[in-house]
Amino acid sequence: MQPVALLGGTFDPVHYGHLRFADDARRALGLAELRLVPARDPPHRGGPAASVADRLAMLRLAAAEFPGLAIDERELARPGRSYTVLTLEELRREDPARPLLLLVGADAFHGLPTWHRWREIFALAHVVVVARPGVALEADLPEPLAAEWRRRRVREPAALFSTPAGTIYEARVSPQPISATVIRTQLARGPAGRAAVEGLLPREVLTYIDQHRLYSTPPDAT
Repeated sequence: MQPVALLGGTFDPVHYGHLRFADDARRALGLAELRLVPARDPPHRGGPAASVADRLAMLRLAAAEFPGLAIDERELARPGRSYTVLTLEELRREDPARPLLLLVGADAFHGLPTWHRWREIFALAHVVVVARPGVALEADLPEPLAAEWRRRRVREPAALFSTPAGTIYEARVSPQPISATVIRTQLARGPAGRAAVEGLLPREVLTYIDQHRLYSTPPDAT
């Protein structure tokens, strides 16, 4: 049974760091599809600079370049904080037996104990941690998470397909050192900044940003 795989984020704006990370992970896991899940109200950072409508429009433009990526809009439609555990609960109700895969980067995984109802995530999904090559993922894990790592870690991906939830699997893909924060800062600089970000995000997304005058205000002025 093909799992449902998810990668959440604000995508403010979506860029090739997000897209290639997601598509490389999809390929590494042998998945036909991976869903991008934009957050309406992310709990671990300030509100997005672009509106829900603009972020979704940019994401649709970007995903068209990657046929294996789809968009799951449920967090944009749900009021309140965009807690991952709520999204996983919804998906589990829709299909109790299908495996769910939650993709997180290594940095986000280290912060997992700060997430809302974080321990319940393991009962709802497998956690696929995408680590940077050459970096020991288990180094300096906070103890509550280190205990889960020791208990749940699997070294082969078969469990991701044969059971609905409960394991931690480490996947390796090429690093994508692109920052949405840097892109927003550069775009606020005007033409010189815009030139600096060309190639970091799909051309259609950059055109949309130009047309709608997004990110034209310096971040510290908003």
